[in-house]
Amino acid sequence: MIGLISATAAGAAARDRLAAAWPDRTRVYDGPVGDAVRRAFAECEQLVCFLATGAVVRLVAPLLSDKASDPGVVCVDEAGRFAVALVGGHAGGANELAGEVGESLGAVPVVTTATDAVGIPGLDTLGLPVEGDVAGVTRALLDGEPVTLDAEVAWPLPPVPFDGRGAWTVRLTDRDVEPGDREVLLRPPSLVVGVGASKGAPVDEVLDVIEGALRDAGLSARSVAELATVDAKRAEPGILGAAERLGVPVVTYSAGELAAVAVPNPSEAPLAAVGTPSVAEAAALVGGGELLVPKRKSAGVPATATCAVVRRPARGRLAVVGLGPGARDLLTPRARAELRRASVLVGLDQYVDQIRDLLRPGTRVLESGLGAEEERARTAVAEARCGHAVALIGSGDAGVYAMASPALAEASDDIDVIGVPGVTAALAAAAILGAPLGHDHVSISLSDLHTPWEVIERRVRAAAEADLVVTFYNPRSRGRDWQLPKALAILAGHREPATPVGVVRNASRPDGTARVTTLALLDPATVDMMTVVTVGNTATRDIAGRMVTPRGYRWQEEPK
Repeated sequence: MIGLISATAAGAAARDRLAAAWPDRTRVYDGPVGDAVRRAFAECEQLVCFLATGAVVRLVAPLLSDKASDPGVVCVDEAGRFAVALVGGHAGGANELAGEVGESLGAVPVVTTATDAVGIPGLDTLGLPVEGDVAGVTRALLDGEPVTLDAEVAWPLPPVPFDGRGAWTVRLTDRDVEPGDREVLLRPPSLVVGVGASKGAPVDEVLDVIEGALRDAGLSARSVAELATVDAKRAEPGILGAAERLGVPVVTYSAGELAAVAVPNPSEAPLAAVGTPSVAEAAALVGGGELLVPKRKSAGVPATATCAVVRRPARGRLAVVGLGPGARDLLTPRARAELRRASVLVGLDQYVDQIRDLLRPGTRVLESGLGAEEERARTAVAEARCGHAVALIGSGDAGVYAMASPALAEASDDIDVIGVPGVTAALAAAAILGAPLGHDHVSISLSDLHTPWEVIERRVRAAAEADLVVTFYNPRSRGRDWQLPKALAILAGHREPATPVGVVRNASRPDGTARVTTLALLDPATVDMMTVVTVGNTATRDIAGRMVTPRGYRWQEEPK
């Protein structure tokens, strides 16, 4: 919950706007400001104070105890111009909250945390448990000192400027080791513990066998991602209690799924009880991985619990990102976030140049020229399979004549794939032209490099006969100068010469141009590969120089 505190009418107005925007996340604290801050500090995870920063500093200073547990505090000035992350930037989430408040109220977020200011992700913000000299290693990164990444376990981290030869070290490990001098340990959620339990197995016995297995194998409990078991045990109190104490979820599988998993130690007892010859080992191994601890029994007499531990393979992350038509303000917030999250960026060189300034220090860039689309797709998937966080970029929407389809043709279910939509060229051009896509429409690429012309021609003819508005991508290049005239001639057989046609080049960019002409007057020689051509249907009109295709819907009387 976010506590909201204000002292003046202006502050209360901004406070109430935020409360209305986030009704389920916020609570307004009225009364004397000092009392309100103290109550909110004790009861909420975060605070937004519509007060001067000096006043808030004096009010919260006596309340601060531990940066790991103190609420994050954001200050908003009386005019609502700035949202200042004051306390708990990382651990308390104040930096992120300042950005959210700024977006909601139209304020400028002010973040002074050093790592955020220079674009380096804080080691305590990577979503992994962290131990060791966090402050020292972070300072070394900020000072540009060499910091080594010792990745004992592959995991898709965001970009951090490691260089492999430093006196400072970040070790990515699931082993139960203590951090050394000048070292930080990051604990990836790489371990799955399979658990079997008799009805009524005590929580302590289930927990003891798990902790003993981890301890004997030299593994850290902080890297346990989940407890896995059979569906029949999904409500077993001993398993649920052990998971709660470890702070991990319980994942269950059907007996049939577990019976299909080959295990080294099958048994007749679970087969008779729940329908599978293995619970602990099979549940841990369902998703593949390395069996680090074979099935072991608890110490009770008789034993009421079993467990097995598997190190699951790291799942790389491939984000296929649409950059939009080129204008920076048409790049979506989600696309920006994925660009900053990726440790590896793969893309066409000219598209990389568009967003290079948005990348975080340490991002590895793999760029290539025109014509290497399939190679880029293979490269991106291969990098993700190595356990990296990868962004594969394309213009417009990555799923429209861009990189999503070749990438997904290469990818299998061993990596996570995230699609990030972008503003397509057709939509960017349509917004400039007016409303040409107001009714049914189709996009057709006139490039016959990947599609036989016979197929393209058949599609153009079908669109002409169906009276669809048509947007032509890749309409004309130096080596392909006859396809657009041919396509226009097909449309002309079904539409009047005065049919409006929109021609937009470099939509949304500073050097962009746009004009509305007609099917009879369009000169194909004025069109190139940077142009989108939109041909109206029989209802499309030129109204005040804008292309408009009416929706054409009419209310119909209900049948009597």
